[in-house]
Formats: sequence, structure tokens, C-alpha cells
Amino acid sequence: MKCILILLFVNILFINCYSQTGEDFFNKGFEKYNLKDYKGAIADYSKAIEINPNIIDVYKNRGLAEIRQLDYKSAVDDFSKHIEKNSKDADAFYNRGLAKVLLKQKESGCLDLNKSGELGHEKAELAIKRNCN
Repeated sequence: MKCILILLFVNILFINCYSQTGEDFFNKGFEKYNLKDYKGAIADYSKAIEINPNIIDVYKNRGLAEIRQLDYKSAVDDFSKHIEKNSKDADAFYNRGLAKVLLKQKESGCLDLNKSGELGHEKAELAIKRNCN
């Protein structure tokens, strides 16, 4: 009887550990980002993408965490993936533009900043003045 209970407990533990959804990891990543645990957030967002790459904003959120880790190249890649799915996201264009400027890709970055302004991003005009003129 004791062995059966132990096996049952291990089985339940195993199922709970491996039944997390992409959304679960996305939410954990969001929590870690808010706690300034950017490496942990990136790991959770990456796991969410592995399970379900179609979660809205997962690439954009991972890109924001990558910027905090000064990994601008990865951030540009993730913002680009997000923009492929949502070409009207002013925030994604804005953040990709800033990351490109930091990578010394001024012309391309300024195009993104202009696009973010066209889409209504509030800070685009100031970012253009600071980085593109």
C-alpha cells in the first residue's frame, strides 16, 4: 500500500511538472520580467515559444527582456518575428528601431521609429529627434 501511494504521488508530481502550457510559461516570464529577473523571463518566454510559438506578444516580451540584458541583436530578431504576426504594433516598431540604433543600424532603426510614429507611438517623435536628425 505504501508503495502504491508513493508511486501515485510521483505520478501526480510528474504530470504537474510537465503539463504546463505555453501560456503558463508566458505568464511566468511576465512575472519574472516585472521582478527584473530578465534572464529568467527570457528562459520562460523561450519555453513558451517552444510549446506554442503563436502566443500573442511572446516574441515582443522576450525582445524587451533581451534589451534589458543588452542583447540588441536577439531583441531585433524577436521584434521582427512579432511584427511579422502583427504589423500594426507601434511599440514593436519603436523598440526594434531603438535596438537597431544601438546596433549602429541608424538608417534602418530610423525607418522603424518613423513607422512607429505613423502608427501612433507617443515617444516616436522624440526618439527620431534624438537619434535620426
